Amino acid sequence: MKKEVLIVGAGPSGLATAACLNMFSIPNIILEKEDCSASLWRRRAYDRLKLHLAKQFCELPHMPYPSTFPTFIPKDQFIQYLDNYQARFKPNIVYCTVVDSANYDKYKGTWSIMACDKVTGEVKEYTAKFLVVATGENDEGMIPDIPGLKTFSGEVVHSSFYKSGAAYAGKNVLVVGSGNSGMEIAYDLSNFGAKTAITIQSPVTRFTLKHA
Repeated sequence: MKKEVLIVGAGPSGLATAACLNMFSIPNIILEKEDCSASLWRRRAYDRLKLHLAKQFCELPHMPYPSTFPTFIPKDQFIQYLDNYQARFKPNIVYCTVVDSANYDKYKGTWSIMACDKVTGEVKEYTAKFLVVATGENDEGMIPDIPGLKTFSGEVVHSSFYKSGAAYAGKNVLVVGSGNSGMEIAYDLSNFGAKTAITIQSPVTRFTLKHA
C-alpha cells in the first residue's frame, strides 16, 4: 500500500499530524499497535491525572478546547477532546498493527515499512515518501534491576499501571522518582492515607502558581 506519508502511532501527536495533512489533502495513514487511539491516556493513566500544562499551551492544531474546560484538564476530558478531534478530522487509522521494520531507499526516495496485523498475523508492506514516528517517549514502562528487588515480598508496580491510592491506605509505600508522575502519585497516596516516602536523585526546586 502506497501513501505520501505514513505515521506510526495514533496518540495526540499522530492524530495532530494526520489532521494537518488532511487539511491539505495530503494522503496519509496511521499505523497503531493497539485497538484504540491514545491508548496510554485511556488505559495506562492514573485516575487523578491532569495535563501538566495550562490548556492554552497544549491544544492540538486547528481545534481549541471548549471554553468550559478548566485550566488544567483532567484526563477524561482530554480523552473526550481527542475523540472529538478524531471525529472532526477523520484520520485514516489501521489498528492492531505493529511496525516491524522501516527502511529508506535513497535511490527511490521512499520508505518501505513492514507491519504485522496482531489479530491475523498477516505481514503487509507499506510504501511512503515520508515517515513520521509518533510513538512518544513513554510507550514502555521500565523497572530497573535494583539489588534486592527480586527478594522483596511486597508489591512492585510501575507508574503506568498505577490507578489510585485507595488500595494502599495505611501501607508503607516508596515512590522512586520525583518527576511529574512520581510527585502526583505520592500526593495521591498520601491523600488516601498511605505512609509515603519518595527517593529523589537530585535536589528539587519548588515553584507555585502564586509565584509563577
